[in-house]
Amino acid sequence: MKIKKGYIRSQVKAQIMLAGYTMAEAVELLSTEYGWSDSLSNFSVKLRRESLKYKDVLELADVLGYEIVWQKGRDRE
Repeated sequence: MKIKKGYIRSQVKAQIMLAGYTMAEAVELLSTEYGWSDSLSNFSVKLRRESLKYKDVLELADVLGYEIVWQKGRDRE
């Protein structure tokens, strides 16, 4: 699957909202729980540049109350 520009950003923002948080609240949780910078602009830049690391995504999922699950998709040849 080819991922279109902006897709990751919109998905992360949607998951934050679905969990009942604002972006600022999510950044505050990440700062408290994992020592992230408390700067909303730093987080926004990471999203815009699509430079979140997998570790970042796992930590974000954790503070939002999610768990990342890998599920086998369609077979590739």
